[in-house]
Amino acid sequence: MMQLAHPGVLWLFLIYLPLIGWYVWKRRTSYPSLGISTTSPFRNLRRPLRQYMLHGLFVLRLLAIGCLIIVLARPQTRDAWRTSKTEGTDMVIALDISSSMLARDFKPDRLEAAKKLAAKFINGRENDNMGLVVFAGEAFTGVPMTTDRAALTNYVNALNREMLEDGTAIGDGLATSINRIKEGKAKSKSIILLTDGSNNTGIVAPLTAAEIAKKMGIKVYTIGIGTNGTAPYPQINMFGRMEYVPMPVVIDEGTLKEIAQITGGKYFRATGNKVLADVFEEIDKLEKTELDVRHFSHTEDCYLPWALLALGLFVLELVLRQTYLRTIP
Repeated sequence: MMQLAHPGVLWLFLIYLPLIGWYVWKRRTSYPSLGISTTSPFRNLRRPLRQYMLHGLFVLRLLAIGCLIIVLARPQTRDAWRTSKTEGTDMVIALDISSSMLARDFKPDRLEAAKKLAAKFINGRENDNMGLVVFAGEAFTGVPMTTDRAALTNYVNALNREMLEDGTAIGDGLATSINRIKEGKAKSKSIILLTDGSNNTGIVAPLTAAEIAKKMGIKVYTIGIGTNGTAPYPQINMFGRMEYVPMPVVIDEGTLKEIAQITGGKYFRATGNKVLADVFEEIDKLEKTELDVRHFSHTEDCYLPWALLALGLFVLELVLRQTYLRTIP
């Protein structure tokens, strides 16, 4: 498809009007005159073809100027538009950053593994409006709903345990996520809630928050993170130093499963880095929605033929003016 990058330049074609007017006026006033008694000997003489061809020089000049104007307008070619289907949703990741998330049954620990995979998941959802909520003994919005992937991933990478008072307020984390996502415009709304423990603090009960999500049509995918059996948990010893002590892994899977069931989501148990990666991949496949997106190929300038044509017309005019159509000054 042909188009012009600067179509307004075509107004320069109006310059033809004064040029043609000047040419006509000049031709009428530039003829030499000679006084004679009679013109009868010249009555039957015809005008030579060369005299008419002299006007062709002016036409060549106008055509060359027209080609230059088209060059300035930058003619371009662009491939046809193509429409494809893609999908966008409203989504919030609610991430537990309590001290138990420092357990080292994941490499290097649960929190760092979750951060890495969450950042990868965020960058892979290009068309989604996403937000981030973090919770421990309390909950707050880390990043409100946005399409800025850089802001989200930078915040995820900067998360650390000291940001909140310790504890596990699952209900508050879910309720805060609902408040962030409820005003979203997408038809599909979902929350990914990742925790490694049981609700032991907070104001809102987890199942109460789940019922609210259900009424608002928000699906909740819950992820219980932690290996089976025991795991090395961080503890402060009597000398004030951090040490890791094997302790039983306790996850309230019953509550997490019920939250997912109430809201129409799904519960996942992640027992290691690879399993957690698979969980995020499965959620990515489950949460696909359709949008119409238009694509087109690159644009390419094609003014060179017009520039060469302008040069050729100027050269042709110059050659004819100095040879076959040369006039006596």
